[in-house]
Amino acid sequence: MSPLQKVLLILTLLFLVSVDAKRKRYIKSPRVAVPFPIFGAFDQKNPFLGIKNTDFETDFKGEWEVINPDSGVSAMQITLMPTNKIIVYDATVYRTSRLRYPEGVPCVPYIDPNSKQQLEDCFAHAMEYDIETNQVRPLKVTVDPWCSSGGLAPDGTLISSGGWNDGSKSLRYIRDSCPDCDFRESIDALQEPRWYGTQQILANGEFIMIGGRRAFSYEFIPKEGQKSTKAYFFPFLYETSDLDENNLYPFTHLMPDENVFVFANNRSLLLNPNTNKIVRTFPVLTGGSRNYPASGSSALLPIRLDDDKATSLETIKVEVIICGGNTPDAFITAEGQKVYLPALQDCARMVITDPKPVWDTEVMPSRRTMGDALNLPDGQILLINGAKKGTAGWWDAEEPNLEPALYNPDKPKGQRFKVLNPSGIARMYHSTSALLPSGKIWVAGSNTHNTYRDVDKFPTETRVEAFYPPYLDPNLNNYRPQILQDSSDKNLRYKARFEIHFSVPSGGQITKNDIKITIYAPPFTTHGFSMNQRLVVLNSGNVAQAIKGIYKVGSMAPRFPGVAPPGYYILFVVHRGVPSQGMWVNIQNAA
Repeated sequence: MSPLQKVLLILTLLFLVSVDAKRKRYIKSPRVAVPFPIFGAFDQKNPFLGIKNTDFETDFKGEWEVINPDSGVSAMQITLMPTNKIIVYDATVYRTSRLRYPEGVPCVPYIDPNSKQQLEDCFAHAMEYDIETNQVRPLKVTVDPWCSSGGLAPDGTLISSGGWNDGSKSLRYIRDSCPDCDFRESIDALQEPRWYGTQQILANGEFIMIGGRRAFSYEFIPKEGQKSTKAYFFPFLYETSDLDENNLYPFTHLMPDENVFVFANNRSLLLNPNTNKIVRTFPVLTGGSRNYPASGSSALLPIRLDDDKATSLETIKVEVIICGGNTPDAFITAEGQKVYLPALQDCARMVITDPKPVWDTEVMPSRRTMGDALNLPDGQILLINGAKKGTAGWWDAEEPNLEPALYNPDKPKGQRFKVLNPSGIARMYHSTSALLPSGKIWVAGSNTHNTYRDVDKFPTETRVEAFYPPYLDPNLNNYRPQILQDSSDKNLRYKARFEIHFSVPSGGQITKNDIKITIYAPPFTTHGFSMNQRLVVLNSGNVAQAIKGIYKVGSMAPRFPGVAPPGYYILFVVHRGVPSQGMWVNIQNAA
């Protein structure tokens, strides 16, 4: 090749490279797999669902606020109602409180057990607490609801069962909120005395009443005005009792297949309430006693209907967690010797629906007895209240546990707990807490005495606090959804789709993977157990943006009443871990 030919070849090659480079600027490159996640996991099947972004992070460790300096009644037993009122009641055995009946309301006559004289009780032992104004209204109970149980019926009625002495076989009903609304009491409606028993809602909306002191049986709550017809002997309760009766207030949870998980002391089983047969038993949870008076706490982890595998009753995963408690002899040691043994410092999880279930135990940040375990709208669990030493009972505990702990079940073991800012008020025996639609935690109660005491190491508490969990960090408000309630569906039907409209201040593209729709069943809480509590994550569709900052999402109501029994729930829209204010919804059968 001559020198001239070589020059021409080089010029030709340079020209072709130049043309190809210009062409590439105008041709879109073919899509290639991302070798590593930029913001999160990429959905290869449907790229328009977007990137699975992680939850928003915050260093906020919570905040406390006293919202009522003296509510008048110590909150031993509470239920949040669909009226946005909390029904609170204590025990009439004290014959005192810090709230009197208003003028014109008759006092309650009673026979003094010591003098045998007839006296009058003019103090209110129950109240209606308005969560929006923090004002209270006295309510009247005439037979003693001390250490009773309860639950919300599908129509929004609180049905309270059992108690002590003249209230041990009674039922109480209250639903509406009005100046004259009060408890309706049905005396001697139960077959057996139910003191420290557990009331569990069933898939048909009725209630089963399990256990109680020296009540080794269960029975079904009758309709108002009727009486229970039969108590079914339950040997399991006899077998799990010990010298300290560490099987009171058994932990119960309704399963998707409509059986009831029952945990007492350190053992558990599955009961079929329709056939009255034991379906299966589970491994023993070692380490100590978990129920009253050792007083651990229990909750179900969120039931994930958004899981692709949750397509049938057999594939819905249900996992229980049990935290804290004490040794089997802790109560008698505290009662007899005033020696307060250290509370347990573990949490144990078990997949109830697993073919071969086992308990998986991990260490909590601190010891805890008499604490509450609350499901939060973002899927985490809040451990709050309680003590580090001793057990339930009058004067039987020391060292209040002032620090709440946040538990994230989705993180790796060893990274799940986060210690939050402490309260300045001891919340020990007979304290309670409740998740509100605002996402705040209502905290009240604590009375370690057999009367009301103003001056003591642990005085009787009638102050009410609000705790702001980390997801209420003001820095997250720009990402917080707001449900447009007027255009959202509130009456849900099993197996039916419904639509939620919401706004987000930050606007922008929000995908299906950024949003969770959760529904929360408000419980009846007493003595460290929130009866009938559950959080269900619904199966939802794509998110559509109607106009800037306004979105709608379709979701599917649960298919099975065993997953979510009929009744009232608080629905939350959760945007990457930041929940909206909740909206009350009602789930009923199509009929």
